[in-house]
Amino acid sequence: MPGSFARRLDGLRIAYDFVPGDRPILLVHGFASTARVSWMGTGWVRFLEEAGRGVVTPDLRGHGRSDKPHRVADYAPRQMAADLVVVLDALGLDQVDVVAYSMGSRVAAALAGLAPNRVVRLVLGGAGPTELFESWDRETMTRFLAGETPADPMIAAVLAAAIGAGGDRAALLACVEGFAGATLDVPPGIPVLYVAGGADPIPAGVAQLARARGSEYLQLPGRDHVNALTSREFKRAALEFLA
Repeated sequence: MPGSFARRLDGLRIAYDFVPGDRPILLVHGFASTARVSWMGTGWVRFLEEAGRGVVTPDLRGHGRSDKPHRVADYAPRQMAADLVVVLDALGLDQVDVVAYSMGSRVAAALAGLAPNRVVRLVLGGAGPTELFESWDRETMTRFLAGETPADPMIAAVLAAAIGAGGDRAALLACVEGFAGATLDVPPGIPVLYVAGGADPIPAGVAQLARARGSEYLQLPGRDHVNALTSREFKRAALEFLA
């Protein structure tokens, strides 16, 4: 079902693609990316399709083909999680497994909190206890909105790809402000596999988080925040965990 849209009650549209198959898996991309870049471009959709699993790949609000509101309040974690519920409703899916990455991991955690009965198992990659946006300087982001390159190398690296891909600056700024401080909390009873690149500083502390929760943890040696998604080991471990 390529190029479909689910619509919120306020009219906001969330774009998604769907590959039919057994026990569909919802894939949730990160900040300044799209479903096609994160999941099709890295081979995830093909890998899961070949394994016989169904695949749901939405574009988060503010990203890709989905609508891009500019109000900070529109990017609260609960709002973004509710978008995923609307997509599942549009497809008639009562329950799904979820694989999420980076900011998408926090959206997936918010989904589990909002609708725990809809989530069977979670694979959360590229995210740790510390929420990245909370440390981003407001003035730096305002200058970015005006077209300046941020002096902070991490902010510059994250945003450069977004702007190069034609990202909406005002929507991305609203997303950073509205999503800042989002937790990675998942309700008890939902099994979680945490995954992080060994060379990725963003999910610092995730191994301890997994241990404290009694969850599984996979470190990808030498992988950073960008190339972790291309890891064959990541894909295999996720599929095995969700099986």
